[in-house]
Amino acid sequence: MREALDEELLIKLGNNALVDQDYVIQIIKKYRKAKNPVDISDSIGSVDRTNPDTLHNVDYGNGKFYMFNRHLTDCLDLGTIFQRRMNEEATFGDIVNTGCSENNVKYIRENDSYIWHKECTSKNKYIDLAYIKNH
Repeated sequence: MREALDEELLIKLGNNALVDQDYVIQIIKKYRKAKNPVDISDSIGSVDRTNPDTLHNVDYGNGKFYMFNRHLTDCLDLGTIFQRRMNEEATFGDIVNTGCSENNVKYIRENDSYIWHKECTSKNKYIDLAYIKNH
């Protein structure tokens, strides 16, 4: 992210996902001038009693698609210490929650009709994005 200092919005896409470029452009046009931190994903609530001070009741994305603005990256808390190893989605949700405070973040649910995760069917073609024949 340090190399993209002039970018207003950043995307993280899972390696088994595809996203429609027109959908991305639509989001960029709508949220590029947002004044508050913006987190666009398919957020779910966390129940984590192992890390009650950090991850319990924290919203975090599901890993297939995230789009967030520079205001969100500016307020992330990168000093969080976890009691056990966490997956990347939960970790990102926590550093957003502890650094930006959920009250200041505008959470926007992604539109899954423009995102294909693990499989894609389009124009009579089927692609299993999670399957590699030689593994």
